[in-house]
Amino acid sequence: MVHAGNITYARERDLPETVAVFPLTGALLLPGGQMPLNIFEPRYLAMIDDALAGTRLIGMIQPRLDGEKLGSGEPELCQVGCLGRITSVAETGDGRYIINLAGVCRFRVTEELAVKTGYRTCRIAPFIRDLDLSDGAAEVDRDGLLSAFRQYLDANQLEADWDSVTKASNETLVNALCMMSPYGPAEKQALLEASDLKTRAETLVAITEIALAREGMEDGGPTLQ
Repeated sequence: MVHAGNITYARERDLPETVAVFPLTGALLLPGGQMPLNIFEPRYLAMIDDALAGTRLIGMIQPRLDGEKLGSGEPELCQVGCLGRITSVAETGDGRYIINLAGVCRFRVTEELAVKTGYRTCRIAPFIRDLDLSDGAAEVDRDGLLSAFRQYLDANQLEADWDSVTKASNETLVNALCMMSPYGPAEKQALLEASDLKTRAETLVAITEIALAREGMEDGGPTLQ
């Protein structure tokens, strides 16, 4: 089960069949993760108002990576996104909302609906396995993941709170590192679509190794072995 704010999501009937979606390039929300968002476009302000009056759920999704557009000029959507529950909202006084989303579960878009709202709404098929946050956690190569992460930090002269990192559960560690990773939209989508935590961790390590090797070649320095 997934706890998000005051609600627990434990079964398929706890999840909506349709959801308003927020297309955002480079955004990665994962089950159990936290994402702050700055909302300022009028149509998405309306989307947040409607979500707060209903289930408090919206769908984070990326525009399709090849840049294809609909006849309306709106971007086509990736097939997989993630449901997020609005757990906090603050008004800024200048017409914006600052919200926090708690990741619930991934979904596959089955149909985009014709709606009269300014924002987009999709019929979805939730990934029910995501409601077990520990799925695949026991098989994660934690040492390999931490090693790649440490080498990336060292190569980029960055620091992390290693005390908190080492105390985190495998599921928290994998999803947090994926969400904070500095990679591009294609890599973020690959991390989102990984079938379980083990595969997601392996994907993150592979992406990090490629990034380190590329940096090493550009700088003429050593690459990750």
